[in-house]
Amino acid sequence: MKQVKDKLPILLFILLLAALWELSTIVFHIPAYIVPRLSDVFAAMGRHAGLLGKHFVLTLGEALLGLAISVLCGVMSAIWIESSSLARKTIYPLIVASQTIPIIALSPIMVMWFGYEIGSKVAVVILFTFFPVAVNTADGFRAADKEIGELLRSMGAGRAQLFLKWKLPSALPSFFTGLKMAAAISVGGATLGEWLGGESGLGVYTKRAANMLRGDDVFAGVLLLSFMGIALFIAAQIIERLVLGHRRA
Repeated sequence: MKQVKDKLPILLFILLLAALWELSTIVFHIPAYIVPRLSDVFAAMGRHAGLLGKHFVLTLGEALLGLAISVLCGVMSAIWIESSSLARKTIYPLIVASQTIPIIALSPIMVMWFGYEIGSKVAVVILFTFFPVAVNTADGFRAADKEIGELLRSMGAGRAQLFLKWKLPSALPSFFTGLKMAAAISVGGATLGEWLGGESGLGVYTKRAANMLRGDDVFAGVLLLSFMGIALFIAAQIIERLVLGHRRA
């Protein structure tokens, strides 16, 4: 019951936004190709449910695969940065500096390298999601309480034990912060990859609908992408609670 009460404000706010969307398009006579009625958007979802479902699954697969690779590479990079002073002085600044390059400028290069198949979409997702995972995890390692490390060393803990019992548990909250960020933006990476070159996926669906000025179909695809990003964020949040629930009790 308490959880329902906690969620009630956001649910009411969403309903208010939905009502404002529907009413404003009617009151201000906004053309459907600019902003369609919300009811028309849901009707479009119903009409093309099968097609949208296929595109949804493909985009979700691209986002999940790219996210999984980013988590693996990001954590390994963070461990390398933590264990090597040379990597800390060279690799970490390069990872940070890489974010000064607009990702959208690198995306066409991914298409050139990996073609128009799933590889280019996954590569773009990795461009979006690697940074938050790697940097947050590395910062989590660096923020580990030094007094705990000294205590474990005084008790004879070796390098592996220090990592497993001190560094890793200390870095988990930061890792999950990066994971939640990466999960939310992974959908944007998959969509961008599909826009630049693809045959299917929600990004392709919305692009084609926009070219034909089908506003209801465009917004149907956009809403599904939004739902996907929210679902991935919530999934990461649930995993965080399962792993770190004892710390928040």
